[in-house]
Amino acid sequence: MLTVHHLRISQSERIVWLCEELGLDYAVKLYDRRADNRLAPDEYKALHPMGIAPVITDGDLVLGESGAICDYIVAKYGKGRLVPSPDSADFADHLFWYHYSNATFMATNMMSLAVAMGGGNPAPFVEDRRAKGWAMVEARLGAAPFFGGADLTTADIMMGFALTTGRAFSGMSIEPYPNVRAYLQRIGARPAYQRAMAKAEPGMPPKLD
Repeated sequence: MLTVHHLRISQSERIVWLCEELGLDYAVKLYDRRADNRLAPDEYKALHPMGIAPVITDGDLVLGESGAICDYIVAKYGKGRLVPSPDSADFADHLFWYHYSNATFMATNMMSLAVAMGGGNPAPFVEDRRAKGWAMVEARLGAAPFFGGADLTTADIMMGFALTTGRAFSGMSIEPYPNVRAYLQRIGARPAYQRAMAKAEPGMPPKLD
């Protein structure tokens, strides 16, 4: 059976959401973070050589990395859903935001957070790139209802974490971003998202504002 190994408060919530949007028959196994350093427990690290979330198992397959997992699940179980066809007007935008999520947006925000947690000040180019990234997100969500265009796609599955639970690490306010706030209300109203968060983060209200 397809199993999502979900490390609490981590990117693996994306995969739970994806499975719910597709209506798959799957299992979720929850792992709590260690109390001493808030990192993954040894049981989770033993799943995959990277030792970080997300990880899925599907029969004998063990697979890590958000984008790879999304591609695998959509290709094997998606039946053409959540990815625009190459002849769609939304295809290129979908691809951009799908890859931008971890390649640049999350990476830049994590650089800023890591330096701040170490007591330093992020380099000006990092803060400039982070500000530009949030401005791009706000502009995109003013131009289209979803990152992938007219409909929800795996670009939203990828970007959503950084706008919601990912902000729990920094406490960043999205008050200056009305389009982001409106988008998160749309996401939060989706039954699949509600089911996913209830399974992935029981007892923790989704960070939608």
